[in-house]
Amino acid sequence: MIARSAEETQKLAEEFAKKIKPPFVLALRGDLGGGKTTFLQGFAKGLGIKEKILSPTYNIYKRYGIFYHFDCYRIENPEEILALGFKEIISNPKNIVAIEWAEKIETILPKNTHWLDFKFIGETTRSIDGL
Repeated sequence: MIARSAEETQKLAEEFAKKIKPPFVLALRGDLGGGKTTFLQGFAKGLGIKEKILSPTYNIYKRYGIFYHFDCYRIENPEEILALGFKEIISNPKNIVAIEWAEKIETILPKNTHWLDFKFIGETTRSIDGL
């Protein structure tokens, strides 16, 4: 799928979110500035979340009701995230979990994790594979 702007990325994400049901684990990977957080802003809107979604790089994760937003950019090894109750969060059948930089913890993600890959095509254009 091609998104030609941040607004288009958010709209695609909003529509995608409306089609999913918990439990759901969404893994996002791609270069820094590739559109992952922008996508999750639209995704959260599609889930009915009114709060502004910011990347929780320094907190590692933020909870918005049943939606958990993780950012593994600073994670050195998967065990670090386990100390935050990650296994319990992804095991809860009521939760929807989205993980930026998920490739850093790929070894501990469930087999049914839905992967999205973000790639730069141009200054404002991104390819989102997996939608």
